[in-house]
Amino acid sequence: MYRNFREFYPFYLGEHRDRRCRRMHALGSCLVIAAIVVAIVTRNPWWLSGAPLCGYGCAWIGHFAFEKNRPATFRHPVYSLMGDWVMFAGVLRGRVRI
Repeated sequence: MYRNFREFYPFYLGEHRDRRCRRMHALGSCLVIAAIVVAIVTRNPWWLSGAPLCGYGCAWIGHFAFEKNRPATFRHPVYSLMGDWVMFAGVLRGRVRI
């Protein structure tokens, strides 16, 4: 369907029109980073198991509760993961509003 990420990303953004959903994605991304930092600081790799739970959990809550659509990760898992981090970078740069 999509030949590359550049073609996929506009679709991905379209699946995140609701600001509350984007906020949940941003929260999940922050929690992923926090879990990784805590794992490094404490030298306890168990924290890494929380990273995908936080990331996907927050994102999926955003989709099911606010966006009312099916997360793109079910159909395009790699591009969706990439899209989440590109969108998060856009949030940090002020290019994507939350």
